Amino acid sequence: MLPVDSKALRTALGRFTTGVTIVTCRDALGQPVGLTANSFNALSLDPPLVLWSLRIASPSLPAFQAASHFAVNVLTEAQVGLSRRFASGAEDRFAEGGWSDGAGRAPVLAGCAAVFECSLHSQQTAGDHVLFIGQVLQMHEAALPPLVFQAGHYRLLGEIL
Repeated sequence: MLPVDSKALRTALGRFTTGVTIVTCRDALGQPVGLTANSFNALSLDPPLVLWSLRIASPSLPAFQAASHFAVNVLTEAQVGLSRRFASGAEDRFAEGGWSDGAGRAPVLAGCAAVFECSLHSQQTAGDHVLFIGQVLQMHEAALPPLVFQAGHYRLLGEIL
């Protein structure tokens, strides 16, 4: 069996359409930390668990590893600018958007398609990422068109005819 080329794997995985989220927490000094992630999934209904993953090389990793709570903010089509902002190296990422404190003071963004406020259930290193599993404490949802990502580009959903 030939080894899998990481660039080819990334391209193939990019064919799978995902939602776009901003995952947030507070660091040890109480400062908000957040980043754009599309590695979010449902895990269990009973108990209510979700998961997401973060590269080990991410400078935000220590904050999320130490945080007792995090929030997964599922973005809408109208929030593509915030997605780009939180994917960049912008200094004060939280200067834009309507932010409030959720469970465990994890920042929650107004106007999302859904928000999952979680306590950290567990974390596990897997390859070059850390998987974060959260128990959903509170959630909010709205019938708004979600922002999606596929093949390296943001996409809009159309109606099925």
